[in-house]
Amino acid sequence: MSRQFEIRREIVVEATPEQAFNAITENNGSWLFPIPYPNPDGTVDESGSRVTAWNPPHEVSVRTEGPDGWFNALEHIIEARDGGTTVLRYVHSGIFTDDWDTQYDGAGKHTDFYLHSLGQYVKYFPGQAATYVAADGPEASTAQGSVDVLRRALGVTGVGQRVRLEVPGIDPVDAEVDYLEGQFVGLRSGDALYRFYCREVWGAPVSLAHHLFDAPAEADKTTAAWQNWLNSVFA
Repeated sequence: MSRQFEIRREIVVEATPEQAFNAITENNGSWLFPIPYPNPDGTVDESGSRVTAWNPPHEVSVRTEGPDGWFNALEHIIEARDGGTTVLRYVHSGIFTDDWDTQYDGAGKHTDFYLHSLGQYVKYFPGQAATYVAADGPEASTAQGSVDVLRRALGVTGVGQRVRLEVPGIDPVDAEVDYLEGQFVGLRSGDALYRFYCREVWGAPVSLAHHLFDAPAEADKTTAAWQNWLNSVFA
């Protein structure tokens, strides 16, 4: 049964309001999956989305509407703070049509990870474009406990830990664990953000989404290497 939801968050990022605003509205895969932002003039794009507020660098909101009253809306309020930091007040609202509790739980926890990645991006890679690399694990990675399998494969135990990943087909990766909460693992190297999503609790496979700032990255080669790595971990 359809039911409305609302997710509210407030975070502080080490960036100017301009940097935060640009990261949100010009995202090309630098911290989230690539999202073409609608035109600021409020016209509806081909996906049904439109900007409902555009006040750089303080506010931006976008809304997507569908049949039978369905909608999805994102609101960002951005405010400068002392010490060169910025407060982002974020509201995600809309309608879930199936299994409301599961979708709400998943959306809230994904939101925390996404906003953390935004903070990492504006602090360590401000203004940089990224090559976005994504892959899904095999059916076996939908099994309960897949997050533990992934953590062992990565060798991660706590935030701040240094790890080395050796993925056949690409150079070794030396990185620091910047996020380790529940179903999610985040690693940050000197030139990339590595993100892992263990979605077995929501009935989906493990996936990864990496943001590579060492342009030009060989996307096809790198994607194939990480896909093979996922397949081997969950063989």
